[in-house]
Amino acid sequence: MIFGKFFGAIRAQLNKLANFFWEADPIAQMQYEYDSAVEQLKDGRKGLEQYRGLVEKVNRQVKEGEAHVAKLTSQAKAYLKVGDRETAAKFALEIQKAKAQLEQNKEQAQMHETAYQNNLKKIQHANKKLAEVRERIQKYDAELKMSEAEAEIAALSTSFNMDVTTDFGQLEQVIQGKIDANRGKARVASDMSSEGIAEIAAEERMESAMAEDALKDLEVSLGMRAPEVVPVVDTAKDLGPAETVPEAPAKVTE
Repeated sequence: MIFGKFFGAIRAQLNKLANFFWEADPIAQMQYEYDSAVEQLKDGRKGLEQYRGLVEKVNRQVKEGEAHVAKLTSQAKAYLKVGDRETAAKFALEIQKAKAQLEQNKEQAQMHETAYQNNLKKIQHANKKLAEVRERIQKYDAELKMSEAEAEIAALSTSFNMDVTTDFGQLEQVIQGKIDANRGKARVASDMSSEGIAEIAAEERMESAMAEDALKDLEVSLGMRAPEVVPVVDTAKDLGPAETVPEAPAKVTE
């Protein structure tokens, strides 16, 4: 009782293990079963070849028996023709024994031939079934791989969704944040680089004007240029309020 329960538990665990491997890679299991069947079929074919050898042996014995009966019959006829009935009788007895053995060999040959043909049909049928199984394995393998690829594509299409709730969406937010930060730094640097540009430009204009004046002074000192005369601007003198001359009254014409 105890050993029965023990072996029953072991058998259950082995069944679980077998089911695990079956479900893990069913195509490999089908291929294993197919290969096992092919090996068994090979053994069956070898056995059939050996059995065919037995059939051929029995058929040869039948042919030899027929030839032996024919020879004995011919010899018995020859002794009857010469009147030697005693010797002919001996050959007649041998003919009976040979015919009996021939009939047994013919029955054996027929039986073995029938068995051989039946086994041959079974092996041919098994070959056909194995070819179908091989095609089904290839079909299932292709369909299984295609379904796995479709499942992967479906999973990828979901995982590649740029929603903020997904990993890719969150990563996209991080990348966009970094891009914004870098653009902010670049803008700040650009804004800071424009500071003091007006003062620098004014200083450059001043230096250019001073250089022009120095050049003119040099030209004057070298006699290449007449000195510039500063024009005198007349200023009106303020002598107080101007006296107004009364206008003459208009003459009245009669």
